[in-house]
Amino acid sequence: MTDRTGTGTGRPAITATSAAVLLLLLAMALLGPLLAPHSPTSPVGVPYEAPGGTAPLGTDHLGRDVLSRVLSGGLPMLATSLAAAVLGSLIGVTAGLWAALAGARRAWAEGVVLRPLDAVAALPPLFVLLLALTALPGRAGVIAAVAVAGAPLSARVVRAAAAQAVSRGHVEAAVARGESTAWLLGRELLPLVAGPAAADLGLRFVGAIYLVTAAGFLGLGVGQTDWGLLIAEALPGAALQPTALAVPVLLVAALGVCVNLLADDVLRRWRTVAA
Repeated sequence: MTDRTGTGTGRPAITATSAAVLLLLLAMALLGPLLAPHSPTSPVGVPYEAPGGTAPLGTDHLGRDVLSRVLSGGLPMLATSLAAAVLGSLIGVTAGLWAALAGARRAWAEGVVLRPLDAVAALPPLFVLLLALTALPGRAGVIAAVAVAGAPLSARVVRAAAAQAVSRGHVEAAVARGESTAWLLGRELLPLVAGPAAADLGLRFVGAIYLVTAAGFLGLGVGQTDWGLLIAEALPGAALQPTALAVPVLLVAALGVCVNLLADDVLRRWRTVAA
């Protein structure tokens, strides 16, 4: 059953639930280090202790409190993912708008902008991550790698949205007035593709979460308690202490699903307004 806009009657409830869960996860990440009952690096019991007592989620392979490690690991992972997603989107949006504007004047100019990004998109993201960390170890390398891996897709999305906007009357008038490229990109084209750009930022954030988690899983993470590292550490003892594995996996999955649903809602609302 749909309403007059063509969206399902349960869509607002799904969006509200996604927003509430996302806010809860963000609050947990921000306040987690303050709420952790124990040090995330000090043992509080025997290894692989079942949930209960002083360790509500049990202990890991070294006897450390899983709850404290989960609460302490959210902020560095989310901050790194958000920084990488924003940087990648900025690169992609700029390249996509520039390609659309230049391509409307000279067809070959679009290829000059997009072909190098297409070459980057052909590389596996994990290869880009390992290559970047070889040249720039640490958090900066992770951010750079995730941004570079996500920028080509952002550029393609924005270019497709902006391709039709460059023929708008006010854009052509601005070109005729001799406005600068920066003005044309930021003041004339960007407002016309704000919806797709915002939705794509959400998708880049989801991709960044998964890639940063993968970096932690490979031991290349951004801290001693990031959720990817917790997943890697919990795998060998999953049969003895499944909670230590299930909690970070579910948190990463919930974060990705909620952001994805909200990004879809942003794009859907923009299409309704644009129509």
